[in-house]
Amino acid sequence: MTVTIPSAGPRNAPPPPEDDLRRLLLIRHFELTLLRLFEAGELSGTTHTCLGQEYVPVALAPLLRDDDFVFSNHRGHGHFLARHAEPYGLLAEIMGREGALCAGVGGSQHVYHRRFLSTGVQGESLPVAVGAALSLQGSGALACAYIGDGTWGEGSVYEALNMARLWRVPLLVVVEHNGIAQSTPTRVQMAGTVAGRAAAFDVPHHRTASTEITEIRAELAPLVGRVREESLPLVVEFATHRIGPHSKGDDTRSAEEIALAADHDWHTRYARLLPELFDRLDREAAELVERVAAEVAARPLSVWERP
Repeated sequence: MTVTIPSAGPRNAPPPPEDDLRRLLLIRHFELTLLRLFEAGELSGTTHTCLGQEYVPVALAPLLRDDDFVFSNHRGHGHFLARHAEPYGLLAEIMGREGALCAGVGGSQHVYHRRFLSTGVQGESLPVAVGAALSLQGSGALACAYIGDGTWGEGSVYEALNMARLWRVPLLVVVEHNGIAQSTPTRVQMAGTVAGRAAAFDVPHHRTASTEITEIRAELAPLVGRVREESLPLVVEFATHRIGPHSKGDDTRSAEEIALAADHDWHTRYARLLPELFDRLDREAAELVERVAAEVAARPLSVWERP
């Protein structure tokens, strides 16, 4: 019987290192800029931001190795920028401009770059991550797959968990549980819990409600190490908050729900905790993303040539 692993991190976590703040603020301003560009008609298709959830991939970043695979979803810009600090290439991909990561054919949701793969198809990446993890057995590397709480309605999730446990593969499943699947509250669309569903497949589960990067790392470092050493899957559930819309301007939550999510925003807390450092880094990140947007928007359209 699988037991949910209790939190073991420090209760009074120190503030995040400067590099983490830089990455957090890069992602925040990148996402805000995407919303602005979309409003101005500069983006085609759709785009989903991770506003409020940026700390999840930033906290995990140093726990992942270069030879790990990372599988993302439709809300994947933060996952990518925490893994690869390449905002020019990512924005060029989203805008379909020269220098795009995938020649502009992937757009906001479908990016493949140096062992990073994102998809807009719910639940699609988890079975693929199991296959990648199977190929990594015995190497010490792992496959990390990000999914949301809404994706637990997909049958592919359970097929993947079943195979992962039977085959003992080094798979880290990161669940960003923000309480709402597009416009449907999780409480009315998912019976049971993520922990209970992981337990059904005898897959260890760990839940954290912390938004403190140093605390999260202290909790997860030994658990991720176990995934590598024992070649076993692990489900890590983050109780997080999406402070922006599902996709652009389609936030269906009440004003009270939006305010509650904003109360948990790391941005406000770190700005208050480290005012001088935060103000400087926030300004630098805003200026950097502004330069990125101006330079990428001025590039010619990307032309994809069939190999």
